[in-house]
Amino acid sequence: MNEIKLGLVEARFADIIWSNEPMTTKELVIACQNELEWKRTTTYTVLKKLCEKGIFKTEESVVTSIISKDEFYSIQSEQFIDETFSGSLPAFIAAFTKRKNLSEKEVEEIKSMIDKF
Repeated sequence: MNEIKLGLVEARFADIIWSNEPMTTKELVIACQNELEWKRTTTYTVLKKLCEKGIFKTEESVVTSIISKDEFYSIQSEQFIDETFSGSLPAFIAAFTKRKNLSEKEVEEIKSMIDKF
């Protein structure tokens, strides 16, 4: 899959859609006016950009996601590990746990996930 990145403002915009979809473009414009203080043209420009990235789609003035929020952040996590740790999940976990003490419950959850995989 191609790299998909969102800036901070784009992520806030995407969260509006993910939290309210399906929504009409009119509803999206109103939500962006209220939450981001955007004009209609800004909303349409950013929507077009994110549709071109393959995250959302608009059909008959209704906006829906192509990629769910969970799927998007899973992709982001994979890209981060690929770029930062040469794709090594163990290297990521080692770096993560070096500064954060995991509880017994967290350790058991991780073990369970590994066993299921």
